[in-house]
Amino acid sequence: MELYLSVVGMRTNEIMRVLTVMSSIFIPLTFVAGVYGMNFDYADGAMPWNMPELHRPHGYLVCVAVMLAIAIGQIIFFRRKKWL
Repeated sequence: MELYLSVVGMRTNEIMRVLTVMSSIFIPLTFVAGVYGMNFDYADGAMPWNMPELHRPHGYLVCVAVMLAIAIGQIIFFRRKKWL
């Protein structure tokens, strides 16, 4: 019985590790999407808090590329640490 409970505990720990790694990959992406999803823009453009990429033709692509780079960087980091 103790051996069985030990195996079940180890399996649960492995599942929790994978879920934690997945969460830590998506949390920064959610933050970036939340900040850049607010779309501050005023008619005169006088406010200093306007998002700079709103009037740039490739602002959205740059934001998506940064998010992709963050995710890939974290995946590489986790693989080097042998957490994935």
